[in-house]
Amino acid sequence: METTDLAAQVRKEHKKGPARRLRQQGFVPAVFYGRNTGNIHLTVKSSDILKLQKTKKDTGFIRLIIDDGGLKTEKLSFIKELQVQPVTRKLYHADFYEVDISRSQVFDVELILVGNAVGVENGGMLQHAKRHLKISCLPKDLPGNIEVDVTSLDLGQAIKVQDIELSAGLTAIDPPDDAVASIIAIKAAVTQEVEEEAAEDVQAAETAKEEKKEKEE
Repeated sequence: METTDLAAQVRKEHKKGPARRLRQQGFVPAVFYGRNTGNIHLTVKSSDILKLQKTKKDTGFIRLIIDDGGLKTEKLSFIKELQVQPVTRKLYHADFYEVDISRSQVFDVELILVGNAVGVENGGMLQHAKRHLKISCLPKDLPGNIEVDVTSLDLGQAIKVQDIELSAGLTAIDPPDDAVASIIAIKAAVTQEVEEEAAEDVQAAETAKEEKKEKEE
């Protein structure tokens, strides 16, 4: 079970003001928690998490080396959630969840589409609707990613969660009818893209208002 070390410091102040100053100094407010562990408020370097993302190790197991005023402890974890500001794309907050190697846990695993879909050759557009799959498994059985073969996918067809063949020990948690990939007509794809861009613009505007309000506080 491959792990990556990540340094963290215990965070004593939990209000918006100190958190904002930490972000300005290149740190990310974070919290560590688990099934039998209370919340531990932390700070980690933004550059360290970005390095994990660049090497695709942010989806694996992380050994948090927590410094509490000189007293160091180690906690095995994974990133449960990584919040990013929609407008600036800067890291905003990180959640680390404790790993119990003896119990099955729920993980988000990246879905990778492989193969050349026949529907694309027939004039359609491939849509990758679901990029991560929630699965339950023992930590030792966690795969780095799950490949989904789209070679036989034709116009109007879709691959759903229930169609994915999982290795022994893995159980899908997401609804079985959730679409993972589909082939749709070009016109429909363009219309959907326009609608999604409009929704993103609205979300960006709302986020900008919230950030402005936070700065004024």
